[in-house]
Amino acid sequence: MSFLTKKIISLETEVFGMDLSDLSIKVMQVEKDGKIDRVKGFSCVEVPPGVFDDGKIINREKAIFFIQEAVKKSSPGKIRTKKVFCSLPESKVFLRLISVPSLKEEEAAEAIKWEMEANIPLPIDQVYYDWQFVDGRVGEKQNVLTVATEKKIVDDLMEVFKEAGLEVYGLEVESTASARSLVAQKEKEVPVNSLIIDLGSRRTSFIIVVGGIACFTSSIPFSSDGINDAITKSLSIDVREADKIKLSQGIEVTDASNPIYKSIQYLLENLVSEIEKTLDFYSETFSSFPSIEKIILSGGGSNIKGFTNFLEKKLGKKAEIGNPWVNFNLGKSEPIIDNVNSVRYSTVIGLALRGENYENQT
Repeated sequence: MSFLTKKIISLETEVFGMDLSDLSIKVMQVEKDGKIDRVKGFSCVEVPPGVFDDGKIINREKAIFFIQEAVKKSSPGKIRTKKVFCSLPESKVFLRLISVPSLKEEEAAEAIKWEMEANIPLPIDQVYYDWQFVDGRVGEKQNVLTVATEKKIVDDLMEVFKEAGLEVYGLEVESTASARSLVAQKEKEVPVNSLIIDLGSRRTSFIIVVGGIACFTSSIPFSSDGINDAITKSLSIDVREADKIKLSQGIEVTDASNPIYKSIQYLLENLVSEIEKTLDFYSETFSSFPSIEKIILSGGGSNIKGFTNFLEKKLGKKAEIGNPWVNFNLGKSEPIIDNVNSVRYSTVIGLALRGENYENQT
């Protein structure tokens, strides 16, 4: 997608990934060591409330400071390059799969523009947008993946990075980066159609991935913070203790004898209802596409003990905690980030993989 990437002739081709969210900044650079993928450096810096808010930059000076701090604190190696692929907040991006009459690419642009205007809540002149044909037809129509984001979000982000001394080589939707890291891309095999459920600290994103491509996203206010709040209030404990018992006890027992399950049951039932609505929407809207076979959990709220079994019973589909290293060639080495914490880094790992393969992009 052209507006999200600029291909520049340069002697320096190293590019790192940066995942910006309201409460944290994660960075990672990946490089090749022969055929082995190696994490050169990574870091996660917590950001206080009031710097970013739902993708908007509220405090420019502090935003620059924390961006620079995240790069400085990378380990085990330092990130030296100034070139970065950065995430775009899911809540500020409109990613849709639409259908248009089968036309040549140069003829399709105007038809796609008109179709996009009907599918996004902003005037077309207030957004940056792009599109690409994807495999699959609906009768006499061609499927097209479209993406749009508000110009002000992008322009503000570009200015802040420039002031931070960095050069943006690409902006990528969180869902696209997450799909790159979480959905196995095996040679000569079609990736399994999946629903990624990214449980963040403030919201949960649903990402439908078909043929390895994120083709639909949506967000709901369900969050890991909300789960923690419910547990702390019900059991009269602090947030740290709530985090511990989610991992150690969780919801393996789903009845009134489990105080953890009892305290968050209403939240989990609401989540299941939203997942079902998303799956129904996919089945109805993309009826010509194969069904969703797997649910992949990611984000900091996904590690509740017994959560995957709970979802499998409720939804009748295979569910698993995502492995963001699935497309890495690690050789005999173990991932640099342990399994419990790896899913928190899914987006930045996907961005880092894109940076590693920069030279192979068109």
